[in-house]
Amino acid sequence: MRLSHFWMLMNDEFGSAYAGSLARDHVLGALGNRSAAQALDDGDRPRDVWIALCDDMDVPPARRLGADDRAAPGASAGAAAATRASTQASTQASTQAPT
Repeated sequence: MRLSHFWMLMNDEFGSAYAGSLARDHVLGALGNRSAAQALDDGDRPRDVWIALCDDMDVPPARRLGADDRAAPGASAGAAAATRASTQASTQASTQAPT
């Protein structure tokens, strides 16, 4: 995992305002009682830091890979939105179907 991907995941999960504060101020036992920022500065792998944060903050496994609303490389943002809308419509239709 690249550092840029780490920060993308942080912003997706915790929001851009809270992600920086969390990385600087939240001390993690799994990282030797260091913050995520300290661990990264010390050379820890971003993936290891991300996993430690997810475990400590109870991030569900389904959200540990990031948000699903990004367009695939080469696709337009409209395509991602259309896919998301189609999936939501399908889910709503299946939950509202008479039994």
